Amino acid sequence: MGWLPTTAKEVKALGWDYIDVILISGDAYIDHPSFGVAVIGRILEAEGYRVAVIPQPNWRDDLRDFKKLGAPRLFFGVSAGSMDSMVNHYTANIRLRSDDAYTPGGKAGFRPDYAVTVYSRILKELYPNVPVVVGGIEASLRR
Repeated sequence: MGWLPTTAKEVKALGWDYIDVILISGDAYIDHPSFGVAVIGRILEAEGYRVAVIPQPNWRDDLRDFKKLGAPRLFFGVSAGSMDSMVNHYTANIRLRSDDAYTPGGKAGFRPDYAVTVYSRILKELYPNVPVVVGGIEASLRR
Protein backbone atom coordinates (compact mmCIF):
# COMPACT_ATOMS: atom_id res chain seq x y z
CA MET A 1 0.00 0.00 0.00
CA GLY A 2 1.08 3.60 -0.54
CA TRP A 3 0.95 6.36 2.02
CA LEU A 4 -1.44 6.19 4.96
CA PRO A 5 -4.42 8.41 4.11
CA THR A 6 -4.50 11.97 5.47
CA THR A 7 -7.68 13.31 3.84
CA ALA A 8 -11.29 12.19 3.42
CA LYS A 9 -10.67 12.00 -0.34
CA GLU A 10 -7.78 9.56 0.17
CA VAL A 11 -9.90 7.46 2.56
CA LYS A 12 -12.71 7.32 -0.03
CA ALA A 13 -10.23 6.36 -2.78
CA LEU A 14 -9.28 3.33 -0.69
CA GLY A 15 -12.95 2.34 -0.55
CA TRP A 16 -13.10 2.56 3.24
CA ASP A 17 -16.38 3.33 4.95
CA TYR A 18 -14.73 3.57 8.38
CA ILE A 19 -11.31 4.11 9.96
CA ASP A 20 -10.14 2.01 12.91
CA VAL A 21 -7.46 4.35 14.23
CA ILE A 22 -6.67 8.00 13.53
CA LEU A 23 -3.17 9.13 14.48
CA ILE A 24 -2.60 12.83 15.12
CA SER A 25 0.89 14.28 15.04
CA GLY A 26 2.49 17.66 15.59
CA ASP A 27 4.91 16.80 12.78
CA ALA A 28 4.26 16.77 9.08
CA TYR A 29 3.43 13.23 7.91
CA ILE A 30 6.59 11.57 6.67
CA ASP A 31 6.35 7.84 5.99
CA HIS A 32 9.77 6.89 7.35
CA PRO A 33 10.85 4.71 10.28
CA SER A 34 12.46 7.63 12.09
CA PHE A 35 8.97 9.07 12.71
CA GLY A 36 6.98 7.32 15.44
CA VAL A 37 3.56 8.01 13.94
CA ALA A 38 4.61 6.35 10.68
CA VAL A 39 5.98 3.31 12.55
CA ILE A 40 2.86 2.90 14.72
CA GLY A 41 0.62 3.43 11.70
CA ARG A 42 2.45 0.80 9.65
CA ILE A 43 2.42 -1.73 12.52
CA LEU A 44 -1.32 -1.28 12.98
CA GLU A 45 -1.84 -1.50 9.22
CA ALA A 46 0.17 -4.75 9.07
CA GLU A 47 -2.18 -6.17 11.71
CA GLY A 48 -5.16 -5.42 9.45
CA TYR A 49 -6.38 -2.13 10.92
CA ARG A 50 -7.46 0.82 8.81
CA VAL A 51 -5.25 3.72 9.86
CA ALA A 52 -5.29 7.38 8.86
CA VAL A 53 -3.05 10.27 9.91
CA ILE A 54 -3.87 13.89 10.65
CA PRO A 55 -0.57 15.78 10.53
CA GLN A 56 -0.19 19.18 12.21
CA PRO A 57 -3.89 19.91 12.73
CA ASN A 58 -4.85 23.56 13.09
CA TRP A 59 -5.99 24.04 16.68
CA ARG A 60 -6.74 27.78 16.29
CA ASP A 61 -9.59 27.79 13.77
CA ASP A 62 -12.96 26.01 13.64
CA LEU A 63 -11.15 22.68 14.30
CA ARG A 64 -12.00 21.34 10.83
CA ASP A 65 -8.76 19.33 10.74
CA PHE A 66 -9.94 17.35 13.78
CA LYS A 67 -13.35 16.78 12.17
CA LYS A 68 -12.33 15.99 8.58
CA LEU A 69 -12.12 12.21 9.04
CA GLY A 70 -14.82 11.86 11.68
CA ALA A 71 -14.48 9.51 14.66
CA PRO A 72 -12.40 6.35 14.40
CA ARG A 73 -13.92 2.98 15.27
CA LEU A 74 -11.31 2.24 17.99
CA PHE A 75 -9.28 5.26 19.15
CA PHE A 76 -7.32 8.41 18.40
CA GLY A 77 -3.54 8.19 18.84
CA VAL A 78 -1.92 11.52 19.72
CA SER A 79 1.74 12.55 19.58
CA ALA A 80 3.43 15.93 19.61
CA GLY A 81 5.83 14.48 17.07
CA SER A 82 9.49 13.52 17.09
CA MET A 83 10.36 16.31 19.49
CA ASP A 84 8.76 17.80 22.59
CA SER A 85 6.75 20.85 21.50
CA MET A 86 8.37 23.11 24.10
CA VAL A 87 11.90 22.16 22.96
CA ASN A 88 10.70 22.62 19.41
CA HIS A 89 9.49 26.17 20.19
CA TYR A 90 12.06 27.55 22.63
CA THR A 91 15.83 27.67 22.98
CA ALA A 92 17.62 26.91 26.26
CA ASN A 93 17.51 30.68 26.94
CA ILE A 94 13.70 30.62 26.53
CA ARG A 95 13.85 32.51 23.26
CA LEU A 96 11.35 31.63 20.55
CA ARG A 97 12.81 29.54 17.75
CA SER A 98 12.27 30.89 14.24
CA ASP A 99 12.05 27.51 12.51
CA ASP A 100 10.66 23.98 12.89
CA ALA A 101 12.65 21.16 11.32
CA TYR A 102 9.58 18.91 11.25
CA THR A 103 7.34 21.25 9.24
CA PRO A 104 7.50 21.71 5.45
CA GLY A 105 9.68 24.68 4.61
CA GLY A 106 10.95 24.81 8.21
CA LYS A 107 8.14 27.22 9.14
CA ALA A 108 7.44 27.70 12.83
CA GLY A 109 4.02 27.95 14.48
CA PHE A 110 2.28 24.85 13.15
CA ARG A 111 1.95 23.13 16.54
CA PRO A 112 0.89 24.49 19.94
CA ASP A 113 2.88 24.52 23.15
CA TYR A 114 2.08 21.28 25.01
CA ALA A 115 0.70 19.79 21.79
CA VAL A 116 -0.37 16.43 23.29
CA THR A 117 -2.48 18.18 25.91
CA VAL A 118 -4.02 20.64 23.45
CA TYR A 119 -4.84 17.97 20.85
CA SER A 120 -6.24 15.59 23.49
CA ARG A 121 -8.51 18.25 25.01
CA ILE A 122 -9.91 19.13 21.60
CA LEU A 123 -10.56 15.48 20.77
CA LYS A 124 -12.31 14.84 24.09
CA GLU A 125 -14.55 17.88 23.50
CA LEU A 126 -15.42 16.83 19.94
CA TYR A 127 -15.61 13.07 20.51
CA PRO A 128 -16.18 12.47 24.25
CA ASN A 129 -16.87 8.74 23.83
CA VAL A 130 -13.81 7.89 21.74
CA PRO A 131 -10.66 6.80 23.61
CA VAL A 132 -7.53 8.93 23.18
CA VAL A 133 -4.18 7.17 23.47
CA VAL A 134 -1.16 9.45 23.91
CA GLY A 135 2.43 8.58 23.12
CA GLY A 136 5.82 9.90 22.18
CA ILE A 137 8.45 11.90 24.01
CA GLU A 138 6.12 14.68 25.11
CA ALA A 139 3.53 12.28 26.51
CA SER A 140 6.21 10.56 28.60
CA LEU A 141 7.51 13.90 29.91
CA ARG A 142 4.11 15.34 30.85
CA ARG A 143 2.35 12.41 32.54
